[in-house]
Amino acid sequence: MADKKLKLTLLKSTSGRLASHQACVRGLGLRRIRHTVEVNDTPENRGMINKVSYLLQIEEA
Repeated sequence: MADKKLKLTLLKSTSGRLASHQACVRGLGLRRIRHTVEVNDTPENRGMINKVSYLLQIEEA
């Protein structure tokens, strides 16, 4: 499962969001709107993605 990658793109701003949600976005490596990163498909990353999924576009890489 760790070989799988997910491609994440931040679509909405983190301004005005809960601090824990902002921390999840930063923890995933996203910095600004339309910034895209690839992360490993791990349970830890999945938890952060599920928490802030309303801000993200998620694709399998």
